[in-house]
Amino acid sequence: MSRYRAVLFDMDGTLLDTLQDMRASMNRVLSANHYPPRSLAELRLYVGNGARNLTRRALPPDTPEDEVERVFALYRQEYRTHFCVDTVPYPGVTELLERLRMQGIAVAIVSNKPHATAAALTGTFFPGVLTVGDDGVHPRKPAPDNVLRTLEQLGVAPEEALYVGDSEVDIATARNAGMDAAIVGWGFRDRDFLLQSGAEEVISTAEELWKKITA
Repeated sequence: MSRYRAVLFDMDGTLLDTLQDMRASMNRVLSANHYPPRSLAELRLYVGNGARNLTRRALPPDTPEDEVERVFALYRQEYRTHFCVDTVPYPGVTELLERLRMQGIAVAIVSNKPHATAAALTGTFFPGVLTVGDDGVHPRKPAPDNVLRTLEQLGVAPEEALYVGDSEVDIATARNAGMDAAIVGWGFRDRDFLLQSGAEEVISTAEELWKKITA
């Protein structure tokens, strides 16, 4: 029997491989506005702190802030219509979520994606799972606000829940929320970087994660 009553998941890089669609949308916008395209390896390093920061990092470092905002608006519009072309769940995570729910463990997703996009992806891949995305009002992760709001909806205290993510943002989010963390290595950051960022361990497979949750 798990000591956790709830498990909260990050979305990008943890449950879903969304990088191809983010890169394709960003590169269409960059190319249309005479900026150089970005590689998959570059985009992998840029994601994690929301689409505005992704845009800022994808543009040349001396880009004025008003231009960042203009390109960000274009990217947001482009991604809104192309967010689920090549996006797929990581191996085993769909089954993992179902196993947790069958075990009576509450499951939810907390994402820095705009709420409508995050909810649409959840509806496609994980129907019925509570999802909280960026509403433009509450601070994004690593601020704990949306995580704590989600736990409140579930009626679960932070010490009774596990937060699962794939980045340094997720490590900080769990710490800021007063939760245990499980950090996975199949997402957007490599193992050494995660360990240097404070991860106690890096989990390699969905089955390994299941064992950690239910130990």
